[in-house]
Amino acid sequence: MASPRNIWALHAELGEGPVWVDGALWFVDIKLRKVYRLDPATGERHSWDSPEQVGFILPTDDGRFIAGLQSGLHLFEPARSRFEMLAEIEPGKPNNRLNDGVVDPEGRLWFGTMDDKETSASGAYYCFECGTVSPAGLAGITITNGPAISPDGTTLYPVDTLAGTIDACRIGADGALGPSRPFVRIDAKDGHPDGPTIDSEGCLWIGLYGGWEARRYSPAGALLDQVRFPVANITKIAFGGDDLRTAYATTARQMLSPDDIARQPQIGDLFAFEVEVPGLPCPKVRLS
Repeated sequence: MASPRNIWALHAELGEGPVWVDGALWFVDIKLRKVYRLDPATGERHSWDSPEQVGFILPTDDGRFIAGLQSGLHLFEPARSRFEMLAEIEPGKPNNRLNDGVVDPEGRLWFGTMDDKETSASGAYYCFECGTVSPAGLAGITITNGPAISPDGTTLYPVDTLAGTIDACRIGADGALGPSRPFVRIDAKDGHPDGPTIDSEGCLWIGLYGGWEARRYSPAGALLDQVRFPVANITKIAFGGDDLRTAYATTARQMLSPDDIARQPQIGDLFAFEVEVPGLPCPKVRLS
């Protein structure tokens, strides 16, 4: 079993969305409205303020990033610290926000929305393709997470965090989704499934919120591995390093009491551990 090590004691309120881009790890703190960049080779650390809650940041094919802010998709230029609205999402649902996203091998961006108070089943999944946003046909979810995409781009894994379920949907050549089927269900006593990630063998890694661990499941849904952490809320895994065999994990301390934090003082920090099976490079979002 791998042993996670603390690599950045930043005490994130809601660390999320790690992604490896051009030799560096990018991730966000949703609640503190921050974007972070870590260069493990040099130790350099940078941060940017976001104008709104920011759920994810993913690279585009023109060298910029797409950031999922509360109001919608924004283009982000780190050199200019600039966020520019690209597509407004759910303007009629002011209490919703974007939460998580992934890019498939065709350059499509799949992402979800959720109720910011985590009480209303107002969340849904969407697909952004070459400037157009379309509903993915998955709705009525309180906390969406992921989705994740299989290495061949044919299967989408959406997560319903409060229901404890990870489903699987076939992605057609035109980007349309087939019917959902159950993939994995996680009992609430073991934690809540948060952000999912796929490795190069097509196995799904999932962070468990309130579960003190990350898990690895086979493409058939069999539990293969568990990595225990010294903190409870593991939000998402990303693979990085030259060989993509370093797993980075974001964590969160939101809504914890001072006593809870005292019992796990590293909660909210960034962790890393080594894996035998590497991850996959992050595809870039096609803007046109």
